[in-house]
Amino acid sequence: MTHALIVIDVQNDFCPGGALAVPEGDAIIADINSLMQRAEAVVLTQDWHPPGHSSFASSHVDKAPYSMIEMAYGPQVLWPDHCIQGSNGAAFHPDLDQSCADIILRKGYNPAIDSYSAFFENDHTTPTGLEGYLRSRDITRVTIVGLALDFCVNFSALDAARLGFDVKVRQDLCRAINLEGSRDAAVAAMMSAGVDLS
Repeated sequence: MTHALIVIDVQNDFCPGGALAVPEGDAIIADINSLMQRAEAVVLTQDWHPPGHSSFASSHVDKAPYSMIEMAYGPQVLWPDHCIQGSNGAAFHPDLDQSCADIILRKGYNPAIDSYSAFFENDHTTPTGLEGYLRSRDITRVTIVGLALDFCVNFSALDAARLGFDVKVRQDLCRAINLEGSRDAAVAAMMSAGVDLS
């Protein structure tokens, strides 16, 4: 076994009707389910924020959702409150087949720092533990799908490539938020990092 499928944040709040809905976020679920059935190993990630997380616009006076601030670890988009621990919004979309998962990795639970990547928090140094899990299973190749292409998928792919994994992103099984050209910027960054964008 050398290949893992990483399914990023297919949660209610990132699907239509959710607090931070990605356009057509639910349209990819059936094909992700099919891909999971054939995968050697499956990792599901789950955004898992405490109430009042520092990445929420509501935690900052006079700041609107989607505005930018500078945090100790760098620039941070301020988001609508989303994926709050234990809430329905944080739950996986009901159509996602969780039975295929080998491991569910929760991220973003540190109130002081956001965590887009499945591998590191947004300081790019604090690990989530996923690298160690994959190494312990002798996995060298990862395919990444899910939400959103320009944020959590992008950061996960860039970190996986930096760590030496052979990385593929299935763009047909991702959807983007696309804030001010963030989709095109993410695609360019992944291509520069050697990610296979099929």
